[in-house]
Amino acid sequence: MRKNNSSKVLLWLVAIGFFMQTLDTTIVNTAIPSMAKSLGESPLHMQAVVVSYALVMAILTPASGWLSDKFGTRKIYLLSISLFTLGSFFCASSQTLNQLIASRVIQGVGGAMLQPVGRLVVLKAFPREQFLKAMSFVSIPGLIGPLLGPTLGGWLSQSFSWHWIFLINIPVGLIGFILTSVYMSDFKLKNVDKFDISGFLMIAFGMLAVSSALDGMVELGMRIVTAILFTFVGLVMITCYWLYALRRKNVLFPRTLFNVTTYRVGILGNFFARIGINGSPFLLPLFFQVGLGYSPIKSGLMMLPAAISGMLAKKVGVKLISKSGYRKTLIGNTILQGIILVGFVFVSNTSSFWILFVLLFLMGGANSLQFTAMNTITLKDLSDKQSSSGTSLLSMIMIFSMSLGVAVAAALLALFNNVAEEKQYENQLFAFHASFVGVGLITAITSVIFAQLPRKESVGNNS
Repeated sequence: MRKNNSSKVLLWLVAIGFFMQTLDTTIVNTAIPSMAKSLGESPLHMQAVVVSYALVMAILTPASGWLSDKFGTRKIYLLSISLFTLGSFFCASSQTLNQLIASRVIQGVGGAMLQPVGRLVVLKAFPREQFLKAMSFVSIPGLIGPLLGPTLGGWLSQSFSWHWIFLINIPVGLIGFILTSVYMSDFKLKNVDKFDISGFLMIAFGMLAVSSALDGMVELGMRIVTAILFTFVGLVMITCYWLYALRRKNVLFPRTLFNVTTYRVGILGNFFARIGINGSPFLLPLFFQVGLGYSPIKSGLMMLPAAISGMLAKKVGVKLISKSGYRKTLIGNTILQGIILVGFVFVSNTSSFWILFVLLFLMGGANSLQFTAMNTITLKDLSDKQSSSGTSLLSMIMIFSMSLGVAVAAALLALFNNVAEEKQYENQLFAFHASFVGVGLITAITSVIFAQLPRKESVGNNS
């Protein structure tokens, strides 16, 4: 595709879809108390509002690639925007908790297809030499969404009402629907294999069980025996799928995907690196408001350096990857991200404001570079036949690792908070500092996965 107005609008469409999907993953968190009061429920009973959205997305994402191949990318993207927008309207109109949960399920069905279908369109619409630059552009809004979500949700619910965290999606969705109808390419395959319903159910139940166990242990007080049982069942189902895939040709995620070295390493790197990285959007709003005593508005303003540097890093990141290659870039940047997260131990009520500013600025740029490089290296060597299933699996891994990242960060925070109470530490920031060290070490150690990339990897001319 040539660089014209249509291609630019296409990139904006995909970028906005990324932003909407990732924003609504976190925007509800800080609005839960207001929502609970309005619906006459206890905040402790509202967790299903968050969990239902994330789980539906993770479960349905694997089907997005097959749907795109069968019915065309434009039709499925229009369907996803329609369901997401309709679900947002129903969420804002909900009068009871059960209505809100059901509406979030509809919203999650639409959100499950926004990222993978959008990424698939970019992969098919742009030649490989332009793919890095294109992915760099569309990845930025997906990075900003989780950073701004908790703060934006708190501000809207405090200044207006919780309904606006859903109502803001409606005009964006309507504009997106119109522009998609005009500008989005419609890619589909002529001969599409029958949908692998058995493999889909194995993957779906596996993710559902593992996610339920982790969320239950951290947020719902699930008994440890039940959580272990759920985790065991989930791992068994996922293992069954891979054994099943080894002896069949037409499966949800063909084993030939993992014959591509860059895809194999990229998928594993995405999964484990994001577990550590995705802990920061959960920890930072709590750190600012509970640890440092910031107001919701000030907490939101503190995320601006990360958002700005993330956008500025777009062009710099492309040039750095083109010069240094994916392997060196990902190894160095993954370690840098770990160091930045550990660096938050130097932030306290008495420390200089500029320490926090620099850390947030560096974090935003490093995240932008990381996500662009990881996503591009994972997909760039796939054939046209592999692209649909490959992008679906990547999107599933991203959503799944997001929930795991939040669960790990929450577990670390709870653990170190208990330690602080037992040891009677006067420093209230101990639990936060220790948690940042934990997620930082998890992030940095995943650099060894990216070391498995070929030393001489073709990047292409992205000028």
